[in-house]
Amino acid sequence: MTLKPESAGMCSRRLARIDRFLAERYVDPGRLPCALLQVRREGRLVHQSVLGHADLETGRRLQEDAVVRIYSMTKPITSVAFMMLVEEGRVALEDPVHRFIPAWRNLGVYVGGGGGLPGTPAGWLTRPTDAPMRIIDLLRHTSGLTYGFQNRTNVDAAYRSRKIDPFTRDDGLQGFIDALAEVPLEFSPGTAWNYSVSADVLGYLVEQISGQPFAQYLQQRIFEPLRMTDTAFHVDEARAARFAQCYLMSAEGRLLPAQLGSFREPPAAPSGGGGLVSTAADYARFCECLRLGGALDGARLIGPKTLSLMRSNHLPGGADLADASVSMFTEPIYHGVGFGLGFAMTTDVARTGVTGSKGEYWWGGAASTAFWIDPVEDITAVFLTQFLPSTLYPIRRELRTLVNAAVIDSKA
Repeated sequence: MTLKPESAGMCSRRLARIDRFLAERYVDPGRLPCALLQVRREGRLVHQSVLGHADLETGRRLQEDAVVRIYSMTKPITSVAFMMLVEEGRVALEDPVHRFIPAWRNLGVYVGGGGGLPGTPAGWLTRPTDAPMRIIDLLRHTSGLTYGFQNRTNVDAAYRSRKIDPFTRDDGLQGFIDALAEVPLEFSPGTAWNYSVSADVLGYLVEQISGQPFAQYLQQRIFEPLRMTDTAFHVDEARAARFAQCYLMSAEGRLLPAQLGSFREPPAAPSGGGGLVSTAADYARFCECLRLGGALDGARLIGPKTLSLMRSNHLPGGADLADASVSMFTEPIYHGVGFGLGFAMTTDVARTGVTGSKGEYWWGGAASTAFWIDPVEDITAVFLTQFLPSTLYPIRRELRTLVNAAVIDSKA
């Protein structure tokens, strides 16, 4: 039930702009197939937008309980799952990754070659790392790993040619980890930031440390306690009718169905970096758990001190992404944005050029989905759509501007 926004210090007239903006700018012109936005203040739902179609081909309208691919919004869930193990003393942030993956002990940094050139048996020319890859490097994306889709280097090319991505593997997470052992790092761990498969490695480590399959661990330790009943690594038959289609833009300017993982069968290698499907209601419960310091309705996942550590900037030297990143990023603006243990966060509002609060933390997914949590204004927002790629439109920044413009009783 949506409460009167004014009772939570927000303006209903200004929030109503959001529906018009989404409809006129994105949904009606066919730039996005659908849009679902939920805004909460102090935990109370003050605005909801539900626009467009879950399936353009059949004409099925989007409903508020639609199941969607959240892709990289899986990463914060995986990071929380891992930090639960840290809290139990079963692993530490400073532990070298090779403690759990011995085959990675001698991973080198790429210098040249690759693909049959003289040097190592695989044709790689490498140098030793300045320091070992540590657990914290996986959580903050300073591991030296990469994504094949970045199309920057020979290392990226090797990821593509060798199918080093959980979505493309049928030999499980172990096969994924073994494949990574055969390719050098982009840079020495801890020296730069690069969006990567690091969270997928965390999913593997959850299995190794907990002794449970990753999907089972998430189900028992996070989804069931938080009553996230529609969040999983695949869409079963009971939820198939609510599963939204994903789209991309054709060269002719038409929305066409996109395929990046079917999500209809349990995956051989569940992706901790991008493999979950969810609903607005489910992900909002995860956000509420974080807003309240790591617990919701009597279920505590992590302690508030752990969450505080996670949403602090951990980039080397306290840098922002504009200085630390060596690659693409899901948002077009890097300035004033740091990165913690699973989230990006605002470190300097003025440098971002977007209204917000220092300490606001957030992330998004490849299908243009996003969430953010503003601890200063006590606002959480979840935005869902199904459109690839997320870099085409600045909608996430636009929505934050529109939502923040509706705050009439600021807590800052």
